[in-house]
Amino acid sequence: MVKHYSLTVAPNGARLRKSEHAGVPTTEEELVKTAQACFNAGAGTIHLHVREDDESHSLDAARYRLAITAIRQAVPGMAIQITTESGGTFDVAEQLTCLCEVAPDAASVAVREIARDALRSSEFYRTASELGVTLQYIVYSPEDLETLVSWIAEGVVPNGSHEVLIVLGRYSDGKLAKPEDLCTFLPLIESSRFRWTLCAFGKHEQACLLAALHAGGHARIGFENNTVAPDGTVFSDNQSSVASFVKAAKDSSYEVMEHAA
Repeated sequence: MVKHYSLTVAPNGARLRKSEHAGVPTTEEELVKTAQACFNAGAGTIHLHVREDDESHSLDAARYRLAITAIRQAVPGMAIQITTESGGTFDVAEQLTCLCEVAPDAASVAVREIARDALRSSEFYRTASELGVTLQYIVYSPEDLETLVSWIAEGVVPNGSHEVLIVLGRYSDGKLAKPEDLCTFLPLIESSRFRWTLCAFGKHEQACLLAALHAGGHARIGFENNTVAPDGTVFSDNQSSVASFVKAAKDSSYEVMEHAA
């Protein structure tokens, strides 16, 4: 029986530079080309980071608005989710300002980052709700997930349907993700009935994503987390990574959800 899943591409993240991989998109033009190619390869959503001219991480609202407009014009069927990631640079007030000024359709937010500022936590989530922003809550550990569940119960996070992104592995310390790392998240994910997606750092990315599909989740793939194919070769671009995973998933009887052309 064929099962369906949604696929997001995260093509650049906050840290990967062209000196590390020439194919990482850092400009508006490159992001548009990447979005088109990855959409055609099967990714229905792009997880969008914008960069400064020196390739550093940015939450600049003007850059976001330009990139969003350009991608919408070039790939009207593709959903766009921005990041509010601090990247070790921005505080919660700056993350909230970005959210307010961009007012995107969708955004990701790391639970542990917003927890840095208890006074603004409720304001951040309330503002997102008032703006109609669909949030995806990033959790790096089961403890982050427990925090989210508590916040929902306490009203810090408004009631409603909630979507979670589970992150396996780490960029900062080079910790490679493994499929078995998912197991510690599943009991609370299942009891909370969250819609959830997985991303994974390192060369086992595809194996981790397949494990997520087997467990009822969805997948996020791309150079933000990994540039290496299962056979150890380096992907030339994000499109190659997306296409490779779509094939691997299809071989395991999973079909990516169709999206508008």
